[in-house]
Amino acid sequence: MKGFNILLVFLFGIFTCLAQQNSEISSSQFYGKEFEAISLSNKDEVWQTFSSMPVSDSLNLQFKSKVKEVCKVKGCWMIVELPKGEQAMVRFKDYGFFMPADILEKEVVLNGLAFVEEMSVEDQQHYAKDAGKTDIEIAKITAPKRTFSFEATGVLVPN
Repeated sequence: MKGFNILLVFLFGIFTCLAQQNSEISSSQFYGKEFEAISLSNKDEVWQTFSSMPVSDSLNLQFKSKVKEVCKVKGCWMIVELPKGEQAMVRFKDYGFFMPADILEKEVVLNGLAFVEEMSVEDQQHYAKDAGKTDIEIAKITAPKRTFSFEATGVLVPN
């Protein structure tokens, strides 16, 4: 009986160690398609890419950035920080996944397609409404705007 108890304590210890290792591995959360973060571009490279890209051109890219804003309605888009005070609008491939609202100011790793687009007044107003802007702020949007955009196939939120 004493040997059986020792075996139980030993097995309990092993399973406890394995559970801790698994929780460390799974402490990062993937949204969308999982990917390996192997070719991360730094923020300056991303800025160079975006600033030199013509409208409607695109490029596959992985980069890390800080979340500045998330759709308050259902997490269907987010805005991330770029160098020089610029930002990129991130949408999710085929609306296949959404982001939680509690990731503001967190660093995330994005994987997907970077592109530059001309955003219409209507789209700008729609996103402003989703972001909770006032009617006065929305009414000030009167001209199309060149925007840096990203269609994410996957997002990694490290914890």
